[in-house]
Amino acid sequence: MDQQRWQKLVDWPLAIAAMAFLVAYSWQVIGELTGTAADVAEAVIWVTWGLFVIDYVVNLWLAAHRWRWFSTHLFDLAIVVLPMLRPLRLLRLVTLLAVLQRTAGAAFRGRVILYVIGASLLLVWVAAVAVLDAERGQDGSIQTIGDGLWWAFVTITTVGYGDYFPVTPTGQFIAVGVMIGGIALIGVVTATLASWIVEKVGQSTSNDQAATRVEMDLLTAEIRALREELTRG
Repeated sequence: MDQQRWQKLVDWPLAIAAMAFLVAYSWQVIGELTGTAADVAEAVIWVTWGLFVIDYVVNLWLAAHRWRWFSTHLFDLAIVVLPMLRPLRLLRLVTLLAVLQRTAGAAFRGRVILYVIGASLLLVWVAAVAVLDAERGQDGSIQTIGDGLWWAFVTITTVGYGDYFPVTPTGQFIAVGVMIGGIALIGVVTATLASWIVEKVGQSTSNDQAATRVEMDLLTAEIRALREELTRG
């Protein structure tokens, strides 16, 4: 089995595992679970972690150039090392969606828009749950999932009202990640909009030039016909 076939084989199972992890972790944090429920959620988290470890090891083993693959797939390593990143695997599902557009550029922008929407929603939710997990019970202002969602939303949009903010080192680390993610998403949206405007202007210019050429051809034909009539006369 080669690496491409392996990745195609495990795309859906890993996406389901990422969703299972996200649900279990959210349930564990928001519900403040104890007893059997806490054990079940913890088991799901560990099982999904194990699946991602297996996927990483197999990919590294099947890679034709292992060191190159390792150096170019540090995000995959981060997913294994940092549990909070595992839900971002769900973004791989976007590549399985057919974006029906007329041009290649439009299709690319369609995928980018889907990625941005998916990444934004996932980042807001994961950041809200993670910061709640780090901040609850401390002396900070984030003590409920509502607080976490509001903080994550205003942070990713770079508004930053300052009414909710993390006070623990873990929460502040999460905040840095959300801020960087927000800046990156805004950059992607800006670049996508700019490319759309440039394409529309280019299409308009091409249409105008085509119309001008048609009018010139018609005028030339009329002048030629007039000359022929004058010659006959």
